[in-house]
Amino acid sequence: MKTFVPTCVLLAIAGLLLSGCSTTPKSAEDRVALDSKVQAAVTGAKQADPDLAKFFDTAVGYAVFPTVGKGAIGVGGAYGKGQLYEKGQMVGYCTLTQASIGLALGGQAYTEIIFFETQTALDRFKTGNFAFAAQASAVALKSGAAANAKYEDGVAVFTMAEAGLMYEASVGGQKFSYEPK
Repeated sequence: MKTFVPTCVLLAIAGLLLSGCSTTPKSAEDRVALDSKVQAAVTGAKQADPDLAKFFDTAVGYAVFPTVGKGAIGVGGAYGKGQLYEKGQMVGYCTLTQASIGLALGGQAYTEIIFFETQTALDRFKTGNFAFAAQASAVALKSGAAANAKYEDGVAVFTMAEAGLMYEASVGGQKFSYEPK
């Protein structure tokens, strides 16, 4: 019976994250604000690690989530809005949702950038049913980190901490949705 309550709480949090969260910004002002945040995130990522430029230059596409908010007290969740680029051009909007259960406490905000090495990987993301398993790993962005980073199954993920403190030893996965502009 003990595992039933956390599972229900996890499902409730995931439901809240997924409901009422439109992928496309609602107004022109919201689209401009998101675009500005995405451009600032890309600039900040390139400044944090100049080797990241090779990913931007060679990837078939990439998704940028300028701010992902994450919080947990045992059960956790994360949410962020972003933009998807194909061959350097913005082609649509995307969202990231995450639910986790385990030993976790705190909150944080971070930037996440996902690079797609192949058209197949990008097309899979664009179906709106793309998800990372719990064992997927991301490279923490700092100077020199991108030099040795590699694609795994056509995808490379980089994160850059913005603010907050999070203690976590949990299992969870990320799910993404996409809408063309």
